[in-house]
Amino acid sequence: MWASWIPVLCLGVCLLLPPEPVGSEGAVPIPITCSTRGLDIRKEKADVLCPGGCPLEEFSVFGHIVYASVSSICGAAVHRGVIGHSGGPVRIYSLPGRENYSSVVANGIQSQMLSRWSASFTVTKGKSGTQEATGQAVSTAHPATGKRLKKTPEKKTGNKDCKADIAFLIDGSFNIGQRRFNLQKNFVGKVALMLGIGTEGPHVGLVQASEHPKIEFYLKNFTSAKDVLFAIKEVAFRGGNSNTGKALKHTAQKFFTADTGARKGIPKVVVVFIDGWPSDDIEEAGIVAREFGVNVFIVSVAKPIPEELGMVQDVAFVDKAVCRNNGFFSYHMPNWFGTTKYVKPLVQKLCTHEQMMCSKTCYNSVNIAFLIDGSSSVGESNFRLMLEFVSNIAKTFEISDIGAKIAAVQFTYDQRTEFSFTDYSTKENVLAVIRNISYMSGGTATGDAISFTVRNVFGPVRDSPNKNFLVIVTDGQSYDDVRGPAAAAHDAGITIFSVGVAWAPLDDLKDMASKPKESHAFFTREFTGLEPIVSDVIRGICRDFLESQQ
Repeated sequence: MWASWIPVLCLGVCLLLPPEPVGSEGAVPIPITCSTRGLDIRKEKADVLCPGGCPLEEFSVFGHIVYASVSSICGAAVHRGVIGHSGGPVRIYSLPGRENYSSVVANGIQSQMLSRWSASFTVTKGKSGTQEATGQAVSTAHPATGKRLKKTPEKKTGNKDCKADIAFLIDGSFNIGQRRFNLQKNFVGKVALMLGIGTEGPHVGLVQASEHPKIEFYLKNFTSAKDVLFAIKEVAFRGGNSNTGKALKHTAQKFFTADTGARKGIPKVVVVFIDGWPSDDIEEAGIVAREFGVNVFIVSVAKPIPEELGMVQDVAFVDKAVCRNNGFFSYHMPNWFGTTKYVKPLVQKLCTHEQMMCSKTCYNSVNIAFLIDGSSSVGESNFRLMLEFVSNIAKTFEISDIGAKIAAVQFTYDQRTEFSFTDYSTKENVLAVIRNISYMSGGTATGDAISFTVRNVFGPVRDSPNKNFLVIVTDGQSYDDVRGPAAAAHDAGITIFSVGVAWAPLDDLKDMASKPKESHAFFTREFTGLEPIVSDVIRGICRDFLESQQ
């Protein structure tokens, strides 16, 4: 039996912790890992042994003095000053859940805020027992009773084909009510689960729109689907007006920062759930989101009926808030019942990166010039295959006056600018012009052509925020030096992909290509072999773009 409970921590209120039971002296602490969480210890009180040398990134800590149970025990102990980085014994006490876990820097660890969690714990200095802390991560949280100890789960990398930073902006107004609010959370949980959340996959956070917006958790708080589902479940209904515009503007401006977990070069997405219609102006918020490079999706549920339209500020609120009014960014469900069939189509949209026109990605933030060999050795029919190769690359990118730009130069001994970066701002026009390029015929002076392109095509856009790429397609040896002009292009910040066909010397291709040479130089014996290289060049452009953003 416990003796009377003893107050041991006071911070505004006192925490009453039970004293040791008779006979507990000398108990052996349970070895745990650096990332073992409070929720892994299913006892009111336990003595544990933290290893030394834990990397700081394994310490996920929420709160101060009282920590959310999703926190690392050893991280909380270091944060609290109970142990140092060399590890040691810790006593953990389970506590009820609470609201508003605070963010405090202590002992080299920055704890994080959390609006609400279902269970908590606190830590004090533990008894040494007979174990010693080692630098090794020992398996988890249950005492040795002859049963096999449960291993701490490793962090999952997630769906690498769906890299996106996503904020779910849910409706928490009186308009949706408590019952539909819970159905909404269930739907968001299903979407989060199917996305494939992980360290190298999509990251998600959640914001609740009501009278005043509230960020429930950030992108960096959870990187596993299980923890995200827990966090969604814990979100409490707030009520108030559905000030969706206010919440969207707040999310665009405050949610996607490096400090809160936003990653460079990864599309930023807000999925806005609107039950009925917003109480405020959402058009301005949509403009702000686009300015911040955020892709806004609207999931509308139960659209206003004709009798309710008089209460709606702007009946076209969906079209004015989304990233682009092209049908891709809007999604409608008739009600909150039987929504499982809508999960997969929404997830497919969120993972279609080439459609994310409002974020800075490799698809909309590049200038790509094509330098096309028009020499006599190519021939008219093969020249058409080269143009098809150019078209297949160009059509992948989101060409617009504020997006990707395409240019083309044909060369023999002379050079001819077929069109520059500023001539055409739509994909349809660019592809039409490429199809109509006429074959020049002549000799091969690739070096002069590179210098011409750097000076006359890239020169006018030297102040462009887009990253510059040059794709050279040639079928033979140049009569002039290519190494010097290519080096000058590299020095000017232009990444070169060289594609050789038939008699193109490998040495020339490597001299022209950017480093690493093996991923920027390609060769095929036949002109029909250009088609498989299309995807290699596109992947290379996106890879180099992402690396430039880091």
